[in-house]
Amino acid sequence: MDLGTGWTELGMLGLFLASFLAATILPFSSEAVLLAMVSTGADPLLLFMLATLGNTLGGLTNYAIGRWLPAERVLRWFRVDIDQGKRWEGLVRTRGVWVALLCWVPVIGDPIAIALGLFRAPFMPSAALMLLGKAARYAVLLWVAEPFVTG
Repeated sequence: MDLGTGWTELGMLGLFLASFLAATILPFSSEAVLLAMVSTGADPLLLFMLATLGNTLGGLTNYAIGRWLPAERVLRWFRVDIDQGKRWEGLVRTRGVWVALLCWVPVIGDPIAIALGLFRAPFMPSAALMLLGKAARYAVLLWVAEPFVTG
């Protein structure tokens, strides 16, 4: 399935699924799908809300992986050595739930969400800050793309 047009054929469900998958440990880009959808003339506010919701739920899936699976299994599954695991824990312990704002960042966002769950960061503040960070990313993307879509 082509990253942009194939997913747009699924409509709003395609954007939601693409956004969800992009926030899990699977390598995927929801930005291309969002931009393809906005270029079709779809309502940007609806696209923004669906992408943010899907991406946040995907990030919370990573949080759940860290929270509910045994720590040893999670660290082994992601090939995290002891020192790296201690750095993850230090990040969560020193910065607290505020690191959830960075869960949208490629490459490091997924490990941050997993670490938040693994080291038992409070769920509601983690979820709220994760949502805020992901929403800000999509808002900026749509704002930057707007002149190209309408122009």
